[in-house]
Amino acid sequence: MPEDTNPRLLRTIRQDMGRVGTEVRRTGLKGTVGRALEDLREFYLTTEDRARLARMGRGRRAIYFTWWLLKSLFLKLTPARRILLLLAFIALAQGSGVIASSDRFRVSVDVGWVGVVLILLVLALELKDKLLAREELEAGRAVQMALMPPPAPVLPGWQIWLFTRPANDVGGDLVDYLRIGEHRASIVLGDVAGKGLPAALLMAKLQATLRALAPEFTSLAEIGSRVNTILHRDGLANRFATLVYLEVAPTAGRVRILNAGHMPPFVVRAAAASELPRGSFALGLLPRANFEEQCVDLLDGDTLVVYSDGVTEAMNAAGEFFGDDRLRALLPSVAAMPVAIAGAAIVAAVDAFVGAARPHDDLSIVVLRRQA
Repeated sequence: MPEDTNPRLLRTIRQDMGRVGTEVRRTGLKGTVGRALEDLREFYLTTEDRARLARMGRGRRAIYFTWWLLKSLFLKLTPARRILLLLAFIALAQGSGVIASSDRFRVSVDVGWVGVVLILLVLALELKDKLLAREELEAGRAVQMALMPPPAPVLPGWQIWLFTRPANDVGGDLVDYLRIGEHRASIVLGDVAGKGLPAALLMAKLQATLRALAPEFTSLAEIGSRVNTILHRDGLANRFATLVYLEVAPTAGRVRILNAGHMPPFVVRAAAASELPRGSFALGLLPRANFEEQCVDLLDGDTLVVYSDGVTEAMNAAGEFFGDDRLRALLPSVAAMPVAIAGAAIVAAVDAFVGAARPHDDLSIVVLRRQA
């Protein structure tokens, strides 16, 4: 057994060093350390504490940051682990202690090692919790991927490309394709407020609701009204979803559109990009809401691009957004490309803009092109 275990351990360490080295070469040592510190700031410090740090000088900021970080880390532990960590600090501070002495002998014990063992125990318990949570998130991610349609659904008369990438292990963006009989197909891009597991669960409910209702109704306004009622009835407070629901037919260039509180899609034709009109309310905000159907006629080669705010609100290290203007300027240059290449070019442009900054939101894109 040791012959198998040691090489794996050494190989893992070498691989880790290679990955870290690649990251350091890409962002620089200062960038790598800065990103780690920024992650700690965002997770452990409150908004008020971060604002107070920004007003301090460098030396004072370092002292307060260290103290607030340690305090927040300590308070986030469970009560039992807080006691264990407190005992560890006491043991480390105590060092060697005399337990018996007389004129002829003196017995002392170094209790510092007890503190080290207790710290390792707390770390092991925290790591166990993280690994269990990671396994659950990976299982949730696998379910999400299983619910995803193929990235390039085949529909006569159309080129279609679908893409979604969560900011975390699971995401709240919905990208879906549903063939409804011989003469109808729906393409969906939705964005549930928030990120992570709560948003992912509501996204799954939204997808199931749409798939159940779409074959039953031909009116997109009615679909919007029914989905809104269900999400408001069964959803959580302050949770809502925006949605662009497209319906197309294999033999026609007309696209029927339901926009529920989402950013207007772009139509790209004749080397120019223009926004469609804005839509109705987001889903789940109000118990009752009226929705309107839009439509646009696409000619051969015309392209419709639907995107989530993870595109336009992608932020670089300087705090700048990618923005609508950059997207609008980019679209004509990719309009002649096959839809998969065009969509990948948009994602690459966003990634290049963001650089080493950590993504803050899920990113999703639908590219639909008329091909008569």
